[in-house]
Amino acid sequence: MPAKIAVLPGDGIGPEVVGQAVRVLEACGADLAFETALIGGAAYDATGVPLPDETLGLCKSSDAVLLGAVGGHKWDKIEPIHLRPEIGGLLRLRKELGLFANVRPAKTFAPLASSSPVKNALEMDLIVMRELTGGIYFGQPRERRDGGRVAVDTCVYSVEEIERIAVQAFRIAEKRRRKVCSVDKANVLETSRLWRETVIEVGKRFPTVELNHMLVDNCAMQLVRDPGQFDVILTENMFGDILSDEASMITGSLGMLPSASLNESAFGLYEPIHGSAPDIAGQNKANPLATILSVAMMLRFSLNRTGLADAIENAVNRALEDGCRTADIWSEGTRLVGTKEMGDAVLARLT
Repeated sequence: MPAKIAVLPGDGIGPEVVGQAVRVLEACGADLAFETALIGGAAYDATGVPLPDETLGLCKSSDAVLLGAVGGHKWDKIEPIHLRPEIGGLLRLRKELGLFANVRPAKTFAPLASSSPVKNALEMDLIVMRELTGGIYFGQPRERRDGGRVAVDTCVYSVEEIERIAVQAFRIAEKRRRKVCSVDKANVLETSRLWRETVIEVGKRFPTVELNHMLVDNCAMQLVRDPGQFDVILTENMFGDILSDEASMITGSLGMLPSASLNESAFGLYEPIHGSAPDIAGQNKANPLATILSVAMMLRFSLNRTGLADAIENAVNRALEDGCRTADIWSEGTRLVGTKEMGDAVLARLT
């Protein structure tokens, strides 16, 4: 029986980049069945909610989920706030599916080294392991007192939430260079002090993995100064969101970074880390490579097809070596191509 993939194109450039990723999945030789559903602003416009019950049910009955992007200025002022695409769509989907571990690789492809603002970008080959369902994005209560112009968000973490993401980080590090850097703000925040204490205890179960700790502001600086020092960066929700975007620019473009959001089984949601970019939607300008690399992660983490994942990643690298570039990674002497043409280039090099 083919593995069932829920395809959620979403908003903005989402349908374009997802379309190219599905083409690659169809061509790579995996036995897959696809079913498409609405999420985000597109779902809100059609049904009045950003995550319809039908979409959630499809995701729960699938082996993996492929997501494009959600949101855009069109829906930024929807009230109440839980009906906005990012909160009521993406964040709720992650919560409903128990996707607590966000895996964001950041590796500089050699052909793109010149596109990086950092001179030692080729040294970067790391994974940001971001806790995804706790912290300030989900803290209760959220409050805004307009009369006094005061806004309140709470940051909450439990030992159990920290333990499970830490275990995932150490397990991944065991298969890489055996180094975990736990990032927090333990000099200021109580949640960070609990984070550090808990990670230290988890680390004792993995004696072959080196553990060190770094404050988030220092980590942001160190990523630029010496990205090669990092193997697996383990951190909480908001810090991971910020640091992984910083890491993406060191690789040359936000359009190059894939991600996986995993639960305690092999189930995962796969998406590029970039947003919906409504300003270029429908213009065949978007870079599909992050989404294509996300389906390579899907094959590796959820479908146990490591060989096919390697083939897709190699095809992406070969397309870049041959000079194919979308506008976000274009430089003098390379060939400017559109979204579909970049998909064609990867497909042509998929062996």
